[in-house]
Amino acid sequence: PPPPPPPPPRRHLQVPARGRPPRPREDPGVGPARRHHRAHLRRVQGPRVSPHRVLPRHRSPRPGAARAGSRKRRPREPRRAAAAGSAAAPAVRAAPLRVSMVTMDEVCNVGKKRGADGKIRGKVFVCGDNIDTDQIIPAEYLTLVPSVAEEYARLGTYAMVGLPAELYKTRYVPEGMEKSPYPIIIAGKNFGCGSSREHAPIAIGAAGGCAVVAESYARIFFRNCSATGELYPWEVEAPITEKFETGDEAVIDFERMVILNERTGEEIQMKTLGDLQPVVDAGGIFEFARKSGMIKKKDE
Repeated sequence: PPPPPPPPPRRHLQVPARGRPPRPREDPGVGPARRHHRAHLRRVQGPRVSPHRVLPRHRSPRPGAARAGSRKRRPREPRRAAAAGSAAAPAVRAAPLRVSMVTMDEVCNVGKKRGADGKIRGKVFVCGDNIDTDQIIPAEYLTLVPSVAEEYARLGTYAMVGLPAELYKTRYVPEGMEKSPYPIIIAGKNFGCGSSREHAPIAIGAAGGCAVVAESYARIFFRNCSATGELYPWEVEAPITEKFETGDEAVIDFERMVILNERTGEEIQMKTLGDLQPVVDAGGIFEFARKSGMIKKKDE
């Protein structure tokens, strides 16, 4: 049999010097279907419409209609003049919203934790070992900004709210109160462990806490106490939680470095605070730096 005929050549096929050959281009001419469509547009829309602008039938312009995309504005109605002899109605203005502004000096006692005699007096709140920062202030309340007076006071109402209710029948901040009646916290080992949130000492300080006496601290919590100036983190050698009960009256003597249980009359020796005490006395690391001349004061 004779060999099959060769395939027809492709139109507009250009083979480059390298690489694969490009795809064949379509016929640059206009086919009969597109010419029929353009003629139909000219009959329906008129000769003023560009042939390259294809519009649907339901949006085709009509004689006298506005162009596509333009909007007609309604003319404003003229204001009615007041009737003769009648007084014009006065303009009614909304009363200004009254917001009670609270200053930080009213809700914060940083730098003023000690009494006139240099001691801290008040009831104690006894905790156990390994009280972490999630128990001191849960993460859901970290959205409160401590630099805002209202939110600072609100942050104190949630202090120690994460403690399990089955182990702590007495709450650190009683329900319905903004301040805690326990300015001194007695704790065991590793107080303030967990995350490094500085809201933990701030929440206790905002609730009215002044000092914590514990066997040991998490290092970051110990540092945050001095950086914020909210708490005096005292340490003791021997276990102390068994020598106090929640609600006992206690006195912290800074000169003798002892804490006195007024119910039993027992005194427990504490370790020295060292260079940390003047920082907390000043109200935090920045206030200490301003008072010592390390940085400029706010009014300068």
